[in-house]
Amino acid sequence: MSGLPSLRAVLLTVLGVLVVTAVAGGVVVLTGDDLVRSAQEPVRRPITRAVPEAAPRLDQLVPTTAPVKDFGQGGPGVTVTPPRVLAIAPATVSSRTRLALGALKHVQKAAVVDAGAVKVSGTSLNLLAVDPADFRSWTPQPVADQPAVWSALARGELVAEAATMRKYGMILGAMYQVDGGPRLRVAASAMLGLSGVDGLVSAEVGRSLGFAKGVAVLLHGKPGTIGEAGVRKLLGKGAQVVVLDAAGRAKQRQRQQQQQQQQPVNVGRPGSYLELYQAAATRCPGLSWTVLAAIGQVESSHGRNNGPSSAGALGPMQFMPATWKHYGVDGDGDGKADIWSPYDAVPGAANYLCANGAGKGGEKLRKAIWFYNHSWDYVNKVMGIAEAYARTYA
Repeated sequence: MSGLPSLRAVLLTVLGVLVVTAVAGGVVVLTGDDLVRSAQEPVRRPITRAVPEAAPRLDQLVPTTAPVKDFGQGGPGVTVTPPRVLAIAPATVSSRTRLALGALKHVQKAAVVDAGAVKVSGTSLNLLAVDPADFRSWTPQPVADQPAVWSALARGELVAEAATMRKYGMILGAMYQVDGGPRLRVAASAMLGLSGVDGLVSAEVGRSLGFAKGVAVLLHGKPGTIGEAGVRKLLGKGAQVVVLDAAGRAKQRQRQQQQQQQQPVNVGRPGSYLELYQAAATRCPGLSWTVLAAIGQVESSHGRNNGPSSAGALGPMQFMPATWKHYGVDGDGDGKADIWSPYDAVPGAANYLCANGAGKGGEKLRKAIWFYNHSWDYVNKVMGIAEAYARTYA
């Protein structure tokens, strides 16, 4: 980005600040303490006695309307209600439309804030203008729990999305000239979780920048439940709607598809392992029984060495207990999923393989076998034995 501070100017700026980084939450904040002095002086821990703080006298507290410039932790913490859908309306969202948005199916909470784009040295940044106190719960928990982020907003400073900082080489603590507007200090960076949003400023700063009033909509509800179509219908033609939990929805759809593919087949108690492998494979359309038979041969020699293994795997198909908890099945209909029973373990193996794409064949099958035991030598061995079974029982 042209017009950004020089390296020398940045170094001089950094010497005057203390960088406080909340690594786990992806939050970086600058405050005005003396870095050099604090680095040189030893840490002193005077022995103090805890003294209960007396409650303030009400006749000594003076009511004030002065704006808050510093945010504390605030009680037990902020309960976050992360947005599932972010939308930008073509015009100000009316009170009536806002109520209708809140009444949509699966919507538990709705908010409308100002939004706009600014240019810094010719580079466009999309910003939301928010009330720090009201917007705090719309951010990830580590961000909501960082008071300095919200104090920075209250002071009229910019909180930038961490990805935007990296993309444009922006420098924490530096002042940036908005084209045709004021200078903004980047006081903090955070992973906001708002696709397409480069940062936050206060509502007051947004007004000074001429942002569009009440055009950004945030909706909260259970993950993967809020429908995009209803939001578009209410906001009208030209609205931009972003599903923020799209990745989670895709995984949910994948799980549903896998469940549909995995037909609940009761294999009963066949009289031979051959019949058991053949019946169990029907749980996963596209999976050959020979693959199950090959895994059974490698893992336990068809139930003759059921473990426990040195790694803690159990039963004829050598499941780890944690894996069995998720993929084990009651294959013979006796009312329980028994990791030691071949009538449950073999259908359980088919279930696990199918969940990893084995029914699709080819490389998907090889990858599913790799998930069973993380070794490509193991995969090659299983495939070789499966081919031998196919020839033997053709």
